[in-house]
Amino acid sequence: MATVSVSVSFSRNCSSLHLPSSPGLQRFPKEKCPSLLRIRCSGIDDRPRLQESSFPFQNIKNVACSLFAVWTVAAASPVIAANQRLPPLSTEPNRCERAFVGNTIGQANGVYDKAIDLRFCDYSNDKSNLKGKSLAAALMSDAKFDGADMSEVVMSKAYAVGASFKGVDFSNAVLDRVNFEKANLQGAVFKNTLLSGSVFGEAKLEDAVFEDTIIGYIDLQKLCTNTTISDEGRIELGCR
Repeated sequence: MATVSVSVSFSRNCSSLHLPSSPGLQRFPKEKCPSLLRIRCSGIDDRPRLQESSFPFQNIKNVACSLFAVWTVAAASPVIAANQRLPPLSTEPNRCERAFVGNTIGQANGVYDKAIDLRFCDYSNDKSNLKGKSLAAALMSDAKFDGADMSEVVMSKAYAVGASFKGVDFSNAVLDRVNFEKANLQGAVFKNTLLSGSVFGEAKLEDAVFEDTIIGYIDLQKLCTNTTISDEGRIELGCR
């Protein structure tokens, strides 16, 4: 693991020092004011060390290291926005099989340790390998999932532009902030499915089932502008 070093300079007059609000953190009396604090965040096998400091509190080191750990993971796990260029197609030999394992750390925030690149993969009629998997922030554009069982799947912040999901069962799934632009969702089942924040521009939604779908009011208004939704689907959604 790469080592992150943090140097924080303190003035001699600690009356002007304001620390973040956190248990165990407070102002220092002048006689205990340190001149320099260096915190070294290292790997699991290399115990952190506090150097060149008379700072008596261990909490500030833990807070700093935690903040930098979060920043490092976030920086390494970007979410693909609509106006960003996609990364090159993964050359990993078994990249399509990664969907059967899923993303073990991402969940709703779409953070991942390694990108799940499922572009151009074919999962047609898969009835067991995708159910309940976490595919947060997965790249799914131009992939085929026709007839697959994707119930209870988590696809937060997934990029599924142009993918095919004909007849897919999305019952009880979490599909928040998914980009479904130009995707084929004919006959897809969104029963008790979370759809808030997802976009469906130019998506095909003929015969899609929206029974008990969970969606925000603004997102619903946008979804209802899709003219491919059947009359029954519009009634289920409550489109006006």
